[in-house]
Amino acid sequence: MFVFRDIPGYHKSLQQENTSCTAAVAHYLDAIKRNTHLNAFTEVYAEEALQTAKILDDKRQQGLPLKKLHGVIIALKDVICYKGHKVTAASKILEGFASIYSATAVQRLLDEDAIIIGSCNCDEFAMGSTNENSVYGNVLNAADNTKVPGGSSGGSAVAVQAGLCMVSLGSDTGGSVRQPADFCGIIGLKPTYGTISRYGLIAYASSFDQIGIFSNTVTDAALLLDVMSGTDEYDSTMLSETDAGNSFYKRFSATASENKKYKIAYFKEALHHPSLDVEIRNTILTLISKLKNEGHAVTEINFELLDYVVPAYYVLTTAEASSNLSRFDGIRFGYSTKSQAKDLTAFYKQSRSEGFGKEVQRRIMLGTFVLSAGYYDAYFSKAQQVRRMLADRTRAIFAEYDAVILPNSPTTAFTIGEKTEDPVAMYLADIYTVFANLTGIPGIAVPLFKHSNGMPFGLQVMTAKADELTLLQLSAQLMQQYKTCGQ
Repeated sequence: MFVFRDIPGYHKSLQQENTSCTAAVAHYLDAIKRNTHLNAFTEVYAEEALQTAKILDDKRQQGLPLKKLHGVIIALKDVICYKGHKVTAASKILEGFASIYSATAVQRLLDEDAIIIGSCNCDEFAMGSTNENSVYGNVLNAADNTKVPGGSSGGSAVAVQAGLCMVSLGSDTGGSVRQPADFCGIIGLKPTYGTISRYGLIAYASSFDQIGIFSNTVTDAALLLDVMSGTDEYDSTMLSETDAGNSFYKRFSATASENKKYKIAYFKEALHHPSLDVEIRNTILTLISKLKNEGHAVTEINFELLDYVVPAYYVLTTAEASSNLSRFDGIRFGYSTKSQAKDLTAFYKQSRSEGFGKEVQRRIMLGTFVLSAGYYDAYFSKAQQVRRMLADRTRAIFAEYDAVILPNSPTTAFTIGEKTEDPVAMYLADIYTVFANLTGIPGIAVPLFKHSNGMPFGLQVMTAKADELTLLQLSAQLMQQYKTCGQ
C-alpha cells in the first residue's frame, strides 16, 4: 500500500525500489475517484500523469539522478496556467478556454520532474473566503462535509487535506492560501510578494497576488519555494534579490531542527478583538506562555491600525480587479452571449452579466465606484495612505522582532451557506490575513490545534520581507514541539 509522508521520504522509497511513480499516481487517481463528492478538482489529467510517471520510472531504472521534484504529484489552482490545459478561474466567462503557455512557477516544477495531476476548484477569479463562489459548485471540507474548506483556494487545500495529491499550489491575495489551510489543518505558505513569479497567474489584484503552497510539512513547502522562486524576465515586480535559490533549501534543512530562541511579537488588538473565538484566543495565549517558558521572548505590542486593514484591502483590491477583469469582454476569448445585442456596448454588458458570478460583479462594481470621479480621493487615495502607514509600521516592528504571530481566522471553518447572505461579515473575517498582502511580507498557516467543535485551527506566523528562512525555521520548530491537531 502506498503511503506518503513527505517528499524526502518518498524519494528514499523510490531509490530503494519500495514504490514507483506509477504506483504513486495510481494511488492518487484512485483517491480522487473515491472522493469526487468533495468537488476539489475541476479536471484530472489521469492519462497524462500516468504517462509522465512511466517516463520517470524509466529514467530511474537507467540510473539517472533524481531531480528535486522527481515524481512529486502536484495539483494546481484553476487560476494558474498550464500549457494545453483548461484554465477557467472557476468562471463561466472563461468556459472552455485552454492556456497557450505555462506559468513560470509551473514550468519550474516541470523542469524538476514534477507530475501535474489536475486543476483544483476555487472561488471565481479567486474572490471569496469559502469556495462557494464557483461555477463548478462549492468544495466540501474533508474533515466535516457540512463545513466550507475556506477560500479562495479551497480545492487546492482539500486536495492536500484529503490525500488527493502530495502538495498543491494556490494563490493568496488576502489570505486565500493561509485561511483554507487553517480550515483544513495543513500548511499554507504565502511567500513575500515578488518571490514567485506571477507570470501565468490570472490576475485578481496585481499588487497583492502571490502564488502560494499547500503541504503537510514545512520541509515540503520549503522545497517547492526553493524550486519556484527566483527572478523572471516576464514579471517586472519580482524581487531583484531574495533568500531563495539553490542554497535556500539546503540552509533551511541544515537549521530546521535547531532549537533557536526567537523574539516574537503579537498584536494586543488582534488577540483581544471581539470577533475572535474565545477558545482560539485562549489556546494561542496558552501557546504564548509555553513559548516564554521555553526561552523565547514574546511581547504584546499595540497595533492601532488593525481595524483599518480590511477596509483598505477591499478598496484597493476591488479597484485593481475592476481594471484587471475589463479584458474579459466576450470578444477575444471565453464566453460570449448568445442573445442579440443592439450594439457593441450592449454585447459587452450582456456577456459580462451572464459570464461573471454575483460576487465578481459585486467587486467589479465596488472597484469602479472607488475609482470614479468624486470618490477617488475619498476612498482609493486614503486606502493607499493606510497601506503606506502599514508598511512603515511593519518595517519598524521587524527591526526589533524576528516574527509576528496572529490567528489565521476569527473562527474555525464556517458551515456551508452561513455567511453567503452577509458579504460584509465575510469580508471582515479576513481581518488577520490581509495585513501580510497589504505589506508584501511572507506569512504561513501552521496547523497546531483542534477545536472542541472537532475542526482544526492553527497559528499564523509572519516575518520581514524576503526572510522566508526565519519564517520556515520557526514554523518547523512550532510543528515539532507544539502540534496537537490530529493527536
